[in-house]
Amino acid sequence: MNARDKKFMTAGIIIALIIAVLAPFLASPNPDGLESTAEKVMPNPETEPVLESPLPDYTLPALGDSPFGGVVSMVIGTILVLAIAYGVGAVFRGREAAGEEGGEE
Repeated sequence: MNARDKKFMTAGIIIALIIAVLAPFLASPNPDGLESTAEKVMPNPETEPVLESPLPDYTLPALGDSPFGGVVSMVIGTILVLAIAYGVGAVFRGREAAGEEGGEE
């Protein structure tokens, strides 16, 4: 990866983290269209989820409804998604390199 790409990636990560920090303070307390539609379409949702969310409603259960819990959970989620995306990219990059080595024979 050249220096220009590294700067671009660094800027993208910083912007993603800034959005994650600001999102809990800018988010509307009213449900969005998806939530309100789901409430109308499914008046009796399942009582037990299949899997429990580690960060339900973008909060940390230990911190309650404080905005700080939302900030921490958004930052954790952003870092996890970026790490997963990086891992998937590394796997595909490895496959591409392996394919190039095998095709040159």
